[in-house]
Amino acid sequence: MTQSDGLRLASDIGGTFTDTVLMDAASRIIATAKTPTTLDHPAIGALNGAKRVLADAGAAWSDVTGKIHGTTLATNALIERRGARVASITTQGFRDILEIAYERRHSQYDINLVKTDLIVPRDRALTIAGRMNAQGQELTPLDEAAVATLVSALRTREVEAVAVCLLHAYANPSHELRLKALLQAQMPELVVSLSHEVSPEAREFDRLCTTIANAYIQPLMGRYLADLQSRFQTAGLTCPILMMTAGGGMTTLETAARLPIRLVESGPAGGAVLAAHIAQEVSESAVLSFDMGGTTAKLCLIDDHRPQTARKFEISRADRFVKGSGMPVRIPVIEMIEIGAGGGSIAQVDRLGRVKVGPHSAGSDPGPAGFAKGGIEPTVTDADIAQGFIDPTRFAEGRLAIDRTASETALSKKVGKPLGFDAPQSGFAVSEIVDENMAAAGRMHAVESGKDLGARLMIAFGGNGPLHATRVARRAQVSRILIPRDPGVGSAVGFLYAPVSFEVVRSFYARLDQLNVDALARLFTAMEREAEDVVRAGAPHAPLTQRRVAFMRYHGQGHEIEIPLPNRTLEQADLTDLQARFETEYSRQFSRAVPGMQIEILNWGLSVSSDAALPAKPARAAQRQPARTSQSREIMCDLTGAARTADVFERAALPHGSTLRGPALIIEPQTTTLVSADFSAYVDGAGNIWLNRLQEIAQ
Repeated sequence: MTQSDGLRLASDIGGTFTDTVLMDAASRIIATAKTPTTLDHPAIGALNGAKRVLADAGAAWSDVTGKIHGTTLATNALIERRGARVASITTQGFRDILEIAYERRHSQYDINLVKTDLIVPRDRALTIAGRMNAQGQELTPLDEAAVATLVSALRTREVEAVAVCLLHAYANPSHELRLKALLQAQMPELVVSLSHEVSPEAREFDRLCTTIANAYIQPLMGRYLADLQSRFQTAGLTCPILMMTAGGGMTTLETAARLPIRLVESGPAGGAVLAAHIAQEVSESAVLSFDMGGTTAKLCLIDDHRPQTARKFEISRADRFVKGSGMPVRIPVIEMIEIGAGGGSIAQVDRLGRVKVGPHSAGSDPGPAGFAKGGIEPTVTDADIAQGFIDPTRFAEGRLAIDRTASETALSKKVGKPLGFDAPQSGFAVSEIVDENMAAAGRMHAVESGKDLGARLMIAFGGNGPLHATRVARRAQVSRILIPRDPGVGSAVGFLYAPVSFEVVRSFYARLDQLNVDALARLFTAMEREAEDVVRAGAPHAPLTQRRVAFMRYHGQGHEIEIPLPNRTLEQADLTDLQARFETEYSRQFSRAVPGMQIEILNWGLSVSSDAALPAKPARAAQRQPARTSQSREIMCDLTGAARTADVFERAALPHGSTLRGPALIIEPQTTTLVSADFSAYVDGAGNIWLNRLQEIAQ
């Protein structure tokens, strides 16, 4: 088997399950697996899944010419605070950057406010003399004699990693580089993260937080990535392993080990890439991606086949959905909203008699009560089992036995007893709450983005996405849903469609009317070289594409908007067009431009990527024909809360063109699609399931 016709392997480690996909050179999925995540040693679970799909496909390790990996380990380590003991070193006089933050409270009038945990307490916030100005000119030399005192302080405080964030290092990193060399000369084992490498942008608080987060997880991720590479190489893998990033691209293990903060949210990013790819296949320009797994649910807006992106997000918010209550991280990221609403999310009744679901999860061990692995807490999966939506003999490809009695017992004890409900009613109550939570998150995300959900197509995937899609869509006022092929391992499939890419952002302040295009050209040349070096390590011979942007604002404003640039060197004659682009986008976002205002540019961005996989040719419309089945099951109707008989279909046995009306269940190896009573289903020529809400509801 040659490089051109080799197989590609993708693994997505989630909080509950590890998904694995094997794809051939024609982008056909030939084997998939969903195995329990091995939380203590996640690489073992990834290897188990890889061995299973290779065995199912009758393939050998030597047939694999591409391996892509995504993991929640970085995210979970930050959320659960399981990283290294970190100190920070800032410029003398700026010790309290973390304490001062944005100089405001995220909830102005909350007398019981819980401040965000920013990882580094004040006694580990150290400083050193030396100063650069905003143009990168040295004002005061670095105080190298003070390094011995810093080393002593780091040793006394048993520090494992240090985040170095010196003033204006994005303009001139020489002080940071020299300080790292001096520290590691005396402490070779010390992990050092430098702000000009992690987040080379203006805004000291955001830059410091990002560098701290990178340093915090760098030792853990370094060990994990080394273990992953060792295990797969020992098993027989010979090709390089590429890592999925939060921005929707892939990067090398070496870059991932140096900048592990870019791996945060890498799994959900794969799902957004999949949804964008499918949107292009079916020619849909406005899409809502809905990815519900075992631990969380993720929703992302996709327009014109591009997921919505951002330069900043927050980790571990003290108050859910409240901006400013988390730790800011400034990296390229696909923008989505993620909540603790997955199959393993635990349900309870609070002291006011209200059903609450999540954010805590039963995970994969012990998992939901129905897994019969020692779990006693009722979860969303237990609710689905009790309502008859899940076939106990078919869950997780039939490799995980389901105990319906255990699910019903847990629901009756923890939810039903306080409220006077039986098990199915308790399950219905849990579903109502979790589905509304997810729909509310989607509505809020759309409102914050100035967009409407009603006209969008929902693309639903993940182990639980197809099961909850109609219930969430109804509440979010979405009337059309698409369930793609192999939805249970959707994020892992998305990895295989992602390009190898790397994005670089640099601060270079200039007023538009005074912009030095020659200096800007030199900046972009350096950025291009840095990005191409990373991408070529993962895609040595692939054609490369660029995307250039400017982050612009009116003079005096605090935040910028992203404006696309031509993919070439800017000339003086381009500045008039650049002003017009800015004013057009500003008007779109804020209704009107502001005449007579100076325009300034703070940051410039450049992303380099290999060519992404092309979408499949649109499938011909299949001739519609009613689907027939002899199977049925009693379920709890999600419209009425009453028992009702639902038809049961095997997805693999549904011919293209099949149509059916709810209530019905469409079963496949790794998930189940619920067709609610107010929806119809149609299987198109490519095997996608389209769900459409009916005007006349069958009761």
